[in-house]
Amino acid sequence: MAGSSIKPTPLLKDELDIVIPTIRNLDFLEMWRPFFEPYHLIIVQDGDPSKTIKVPEGFDYELYNRNDINKILGPKASCISFKDSACRCFGYMVSKKKYVYTIDDDCFVAKDPSGKEINALEQHIKNLLSPSTPYFFNTLYDPYREGADFVRGYPFSLREGHPTAVSHGLWLNIPDYDAPTQLVKPMERNTRYVDAVMTIPKGTLFPMCGMNLAFNRELIGPAMYFGLMGDGQPIGRYDDMWAGWCVKVICDHMGWGIKTGLPYIWHSKASNPFVNLKKEYKGIYWQEEIIPFFQSAVLTNECNTVQKCYIELAKQVKQKLGKLDPYFIKLADAMVTWIEAWDELNSPQGKSVEEKPATNDNAK
Repeated sequence: MAGSSIKPTPLLKDELDIVIPTIRNLDFLEMWRPFFEPYHLIIVQDGDPSKTIKVPEGFDYELYNRNDINKILGPKASCISFKDSACRCFGYMVSKKKYVYTIDDDCFVAKDPSGKEINALEQHIKNLLSPSTPYFFNTLYDPYREGADFVRGYPFSLREGHPTAVSHGLWLNIPDYDAPTQLVKPMERNTRYVDAVMTIPKGTLFPMCGMNLAFNRELIGPAMYFGLMGDGQPIGRYDDMWAGWCVKVICDHMGWGIKTGLPYIWHSKASNPFVNLKKEYKGIYWQEEIIPFFQSAVLTNECNTVQKCYIELAKQVKQKLGKLDPYFIKLADAMVTWIEAWDELNSPQGKSVEEKPATNDNAK
């Protein structure tokens, strides 16, 4: 496997959904049309459900608003955040595909140093379909890429690798900074294109950004809960990071890998740092306790499914982080509700989504 060229990647047209959270018309899809048009889109409309969201013609999509979420999940809809991009995880729940790619509506097609447009989705698929190396770091980064291999001293017993659960992409132009960093570096732009993919080592956490992210839904989907954030909650902008910390602990436990690096997208719009600070300030304080919690979290051998792992993490969140603030007790309960709702919609005996949301007229 190592050292050989990667075979042409299948489109996975019938095995991948693209999930987009939004509050506005999706004109940005025109730029992505050459790459996204073959795929099915799941659009999760945040905010006012009476507002009409326009989607360019020719895309195969279904659109869910808050009324749809409440109708489908009933009382369990309380676990889906409101007025926060964390609502996107509802799209993960209702998807029936093996893979999911999620992108924000202010992210455009980037260009590599040669000026060629980057097919971000294709690179994510390559990442997900090749193994990860979480147990031993390869100094040439991803050994499965064309032109790379395992370096001298890499154990042969580990060269087969492990399944890749998550592909975490990066961004050019507007960096994914917290509010304090935004305030002191208001004009900073990321122009560094690093042509590399690497596996995040076992035991190492990372700050997961949800604006350019793909994952194997069959492997890790039930843990991709973006938390209880936004309207009515004391914290925002930690939704994707919360999911990333939970996912990393579970992937380490289950023996799966997470890759980061390529592909890049062009992040076009900087959010207001003062608004962000209001959303983040408790998280900035709390993360000094949250991160050590995840670093020391241990899952038992009885946790042999993602759902069992996640329920156990929720229990530990309530026991240990609940002392930090009552919000974490509420969050832990929402984590359990999320798993219950996931299983209800996704088990063979579970209910199907009978009430169809808004769709285009020419679905493929």
